[in-house]
Amino acid sequence: MNREEEIRALTGLAADAGAIAVPIAPQDVIVAEWVRFKCRYGCKGYAKHLSCPPYAPTPAETRAMLTEYETALLVRFDGVPGRTSFGPEEVPDDFHMFYRDLIIWVNTTVHRLEKTAFYDGFYKAFAFGGYPCAFCEECVAEEQPGSVDESYRRFCREQDRVRPSMEAAGMDVFATARKVGWELRTIPVPDLEYGRILRPDVVSVGLVLIE
Repeated sequence: MNREEEIRALTGLAADAGAIAVPIAPQDVIVAEWVRFKCRYGCKGYAKHLSCPPYAPTPAETRAMLTEYETALLVRFDGVPGRTSFGPEEVPDDFHMFYRDLIIWVNTTVHRLEKTAFYDGFYKAFAFGGYPCAFCEECVAEEQPGSVDESYRRFCREQDRVRPSMEAAGMDVFATARKVGWELRTIPVPDLEYGRILRPDVVSVGLVLIE
């Protein structure tokens, strides 16, 4: 299967999963140092998931990796599975596990695209998902006091499926999405309360590097 055929096949697989995949040049993926600062100072998931900082690749590592690829797909996920709205009493205190179905949708889809490309002969394929990983109810890193060292990766219960999120690796998802014509926006929350988004019309984005 050649590159164009593979892109068509992966785009079809994404559509079957309810997502939209469009080609993007890896050099159009925007990587910035400030993104990791948002993780470190502003996210309750910091150091609690092996897909997130400080365990995820640094922006420098991500930039270097992107130079080794010529072909990629940006994958878009609209909404939250099974939800079109929710009442004030349902506004989550913390969206992470509240939206577990969304997070698993994103991460299982990009993982499937990566694995499909790999077994189709595109052995360099690698995926980036979104959000802190939610495959487990509680990550092995979250079960420990404070940050754990790199050796804890061997205890991950989902080693085959876990991939870093785009933002964890320093990718500016908003700016990267604009490269393919997607205008993303932040979702309002009441009184600036962390994670308590008022609407489930979330747009999520993943990335699959092909070759």
